[in-house]
Amino acid sequence: MRTRCISGLRLAPLSRGGGNRWAWRFLLQSLPYTRSRPVRFEMEGSEGGEGGSGPPGPAERSHRSSVSSVGARAADVLVYLMDDTVVPLAVENVASITAQDLHRTIREALQLPDIAVEAFALWLISPLLEVQLKPKHQPYKVCRQWPDLLFRFTDAPEDDMAVDEPSLQFRRNVFFPKRKELQVNNEDILRLLYEEAKFNVLEVRYPCDVEDCEKLGALVCRLELGPYRQGQQMACAVKEKLDSFLPAHLCKRPHSLFTAFRSRGPQLVPGEQGLLSAYQEVKEEAEGPEAELLTRHYRAYLLKCHELPYYGCAFFCGEVDKPAQGFLHRGGRKAVTVAINLEGVHVIDTKEKHVLLGLRFQELSWDYTCSGDEEPILWLEFDGESEGTPVNRLLKVYSKQAELMSGLIEYCIELSLAKEPTLAQETKVSPAASPQPPTASQRHKLQRQSSVVCSRTQHLATIDYVDDGTLHPWSGACCSWILRCVLESPSHSQTPAAVTLVSTEPMEGK
Repeated sequence: MRTRCISGLRLAPLSRGGGNRWAWRFLLQSLPYTRSRPVRFEMEGSEGGEGGSGPPGPAERSHRSSVSSVGARAADVLVYLMDDTVVPLAVENVASITAQDLHRTIREALQLPDIAVEAFALWLISPLLEVQLKPKHQPYKVCRQWPDLLFRFTDAPEDDMAVDEPSLQFRRNVFFPKRKELQVNNEDILRLLYEEAKFNVLEVRYPCDVEDCEKLGALVCRLELGPYRQGQQMACAVKEKLDSFLPAHLCKRPHSLFTAFRSRGPQLVPGEQGLLSAYQEVKEEAEGPEAELLTRHYRAYLLKCHELPYYGCAFFCGEVDKPAQGFLHRGGRKAVTVAINLEGVHVIDTKEKHVLLGLRFQELSWDYTCSGDEEPILWLEFDGESEGTPVNRLLKVYSKQAELMSGLIEYCIELSLAKEPTLAQETKVSPAASPQPPTASQRHKLQRQSSVVCSRTQHLATIDYVDDGTLHPWSGACCSWILRCVLESPSHSQTPAAVTLVSTEPMEGK
C-alpha cells in the first residue's frame, strides 16, 4: 500500500502582539499512514457527502462509511479506535452535533470514567490530514471545509485532494499531561493509551533504539501471547506475528552475498533474538487476576514510552537545509518531522528516523515568517558553539504548517506557565501522591551518543551569530530582531554592528 503523509490540526484563534497579529492554533500531526480509513458523512437522500468534490470512484465505494442513514434525523455514526475497533453511535441531527456531545456519547458507550474527558479527543482523519476537534466544533461542518484545509496546509496533489474524505477517531488528547497519565488506573483507558502508543512505535512515529524496541515488543508479546514459555512453539508464534511486535525495519531479513553462504539453518531477522530474550525477561508480578496483570503491563509499556521525549507530540511536516558539501555546492534539503508537545520541540529526520535537534522550551526562541510568495518558515534559535566560541544558532524549517507550529509552541508555553502554580501546590500538599516520571539518571541509556533521541546538529545547516544583547529563553523578540537584521540588509550581506555572522554553515568534519 502506498505510504502517504498525514497531518492533523486543532483550530483556535490565537492573538499575538496585543491583537495586531493573528495566527491559528492548530494541532498538526504528520506521519507515514498505511491504514485506509476514509469516511463520508452522508444523510438519507444525499448522493454523496456534502464535503465531497464529485461522484465516488470504485476505490471510494469500497471504503467504510462513518455514517449510515437510518432516518431523516437520526444516523449511525461510526467512531474508530486505534486498534480498528468500530463503535457505532446512534446520533440525532448529525449535521449540527458537536464534538463534545459525540465525546460524551462514546464515553458512555465505552463506559469510561471522567478522566477520559481530559485524556481523549475526537479526531477527523484521512490519508492526507488529521484534525483534533475542539469540543465546540461540529464534525459535519468541518468535513465540508475539508478541501480548504487540505489546500492550505498540505502539498497533496489536486487529484488526491478531490477524493480525500475524513473519518472519526477517538484517540489521545495531545494536551493531556504525562503526569496525569501516570495517575490513571482504569484498565480500559490504559488499554486505549497503550494501543495508540504501540501504533506510534510500530509506525516509527516514535523513533526508538533497537534495544528499546525489543523491550517494548516483549511487553506486546506478553499482552498478546501470554507469559513466556520455553519451546519451539513459542518462538514460532513470535516469528509469525513479528511485525506486530517490532517496527518494519527490524523485521526485514538481510539479503546479501555474504549471508547466502552462511548456514542453511533458519536465520533470525534483526531484533528477533533480542525480542525473544526480552520476552523471556518480562517479569510477572505476584499472582492475581489476569485483568490486573494486563493493567500492570499496559502501564509498564506506557512508562517505557514516557522516556521518549516526543511521547504525546503533535507532528508536522517540513524541510531543512542540508549542510553544503563543498564551497560551490549547496546541500539541498532534507525532509523532517517537527514534533511538539508540552515539554519542547524535536526535529526528526524523516528518512533516517533519528533526532536532528531536541530542545526544551526554556532552551529556544522562535519566530514565524511568511511574506508574499516566499515559503513560510519557522525559525528556531538555540545556543551552540563555533570553534569554541559561544554562538546563537538559527535553524530554518520550511513548511506550509510553519504558522501552525508557531501557534502550538506559544500555546504549549502558555499552558505550562498556567499549570506551574497548580503543580507546585499539588507537590507541596501531596509529594508522594502518584508515581513520578523517570529521572535523568533513570533514562541514562537514552543519552548515549548513538541513541536516536540524541541531537545531531552536525547534520543541520544553521546560521550562527554572536549577539551582544541578552536572550530571553521564552521570547521570540530577540529571534525576530536578528531575523530583521539579516533579512532587511541589502542582499543579506550586511549586518548591524551588534551582530557578527560567524558561519552560515556547519564546519566541515563536524
